[in-house]
Amino acid sequence: MRIDQTMVDKAEQLVPNLVSTRIEPIGTIDIVADENAFQGWRTQASDLPGEWKEQAYGKGDSFILDFGDHQVGYVTLAIKPVGSPPDAPLKLKLTFGEMPCEIAEPFASYDGWLSSSWLQEELIFVDVLPAQLRLPRRYCFRYMKIEVLDTSKKYQIGFENISCEAVTSADRSVVAPLPDTLPEDMRTMDRIAVKTLEDCMQTVFEDGPKRDRRLWIGDLRLQAQANYVSFNNYDLVRRCLYLFAGMRLPDGAVGACVFEKPYPHVDDTRLYDYALFFVSVLYDYYEASQDRDTLIELWPIAYEQLEIGVQRLGENGIVKDDPSWWSFTDWTPELNKQAPAQAVLIYCLKQGLELARLLEREEEQAFIASQIERTSRAAVAHLFDEESGFFVSGDERQTSWASQVWMALAEVLPKTENGELLDRLLKNPPSVGMTTPYMYHHLIEALFLTGRREQAIKQMQSYWGEMVQDGADTFWELYNPADKKESPYGSNLINSYCHAWSCTPTYFIRKYVVQSS
Repeated sequence: MRIDQTMVDKAEQLVPNLVSTRIEPIGTIDIVADENAFQGWRTQASDLPGEWKEQAYGKGDSFILDFGDHQVGYVTLAIKPVGSPPDAPLKLKLTFGEMPCEIAEPFASYDGWLSSSWLQEELIFVDVLPAQLRLPRRYCFRYMKIEVLDTSKKYQIGFENISCEAVTSADRSVVAPLPDTLPEDMRTMDRIAVKTLEDCMQTVFEDGPKRDRRLWIGDLRLQAQANYVSFNNYDLVRRCLYLFAGMRLPDGAVGACVFEKPYPHVDDTRLYDYALFFVSVLYDYYEASQDRDTLIELWPIAYEQLEIGVQRLGENGIVKDDPSWWSFTDWTPELNKQAPAQAVLIYCLKQGLELARLLEREEEQAFIASQIERTSRAAVAHLFDEESGFFVSGDERQTSWASQVWMALAEVLPKTENGELLDRLLKNPPSVGMTTPYMYHHLIEALFLTGRREQAIKQMQSYWGEMVQDGADTFWELYNPADKKESPYGSNLINSYCHAWSCTPTYFIRKYVVQSS
């Protein structure tokens, strides 16, 4: 790996302090099967008699606590013995869930391809009672199930208190209130989006506080955009930029994600589009902060990503599509990535050109401008199908939502034709669709970019609005209205239900809806 320790050290100097808030449960609930509810489960008030703090629990007893909202933090339990002196250890099982399915469906049934260690549970043995236990792991949840697996025949236990020390580096007090005239559904989407971003803002912008709990540059790009209209925390974005810049892959490419612990290090995952997005994150950061010093320092690395990106072009000026590469774009399994990747390259080249002009780098401007012309001309010549009016991708000339959306964002066609491309997309949607809020974000951004404000708002209301109707406290990693149990990992139990790339309704509402109303 290529390490620039100076940049890593700068990133470490920007580690934020975490703000903690003590949260107590609002009561107990039951989770019941309901085929009409999201993923087949709904919550209802518990039929347990009395308050949970007043009860005594023995072997085989269990109850579910509701903390009222999504929490990210550290759980403390104060446990006391009831009855005779304890003559055997207490054996407890704790299960944590962002959604009811994680509590209702046994983790033993999990058969996905991601590690089951992401499923949130604890098996605890307590030798001496009374005891106050602070769980060392950070948990991400709204619901907490407590099962008393064993005590002894002589004693039971009671809980004097259970609480969560919720943590975040976000400062909610700086978020500007929305105007009273904004419709209630918009205000609700904004509130949930801000909460999603808040819970992902830890010592970096995490992709998800349950999973993967690390910094991915694709997520960072969207989180930073939402951050600039809400928490406005420039230092956290700068820390993340320095981490990516200071720890790169052997050829200089920016890695897809980095780890903070046990020491900062870059993962070996390489994504074509994510490496290019370093340019985009830097562009957005400078546009928001006007921090010229950081721009000057990080520009050489951004420029290098463009140089590496164009190395993948074939003689025809099109990104080569073969088994040797990976570009993310979306989780849609059948999606061919060639055309979207071509558009991402053009998009980032154009942002890079703006930065090179700001820095008066004439040779670099000339190189980037020539590559924009080359790749844009090639995209129209080789990827645009005149008969259908859509861009196609790969040897099979696949037509997808992602290809049209990214070509629109890259503004490959003239402005009027760019908008007409999206009109055709909405009127005659391709069968290869979108499955993540990440891709829906780019559709909505493209609609706003081309002046389709009404359609953009309608898409946001129908997609994120339906998540709200399905009970979202924070917005989710993946949401397919046609298959609400869909998971790219083989099981919805391991999906992230508070995910960075889903926080952007606040960006759209505060940038495009409020400012233009």
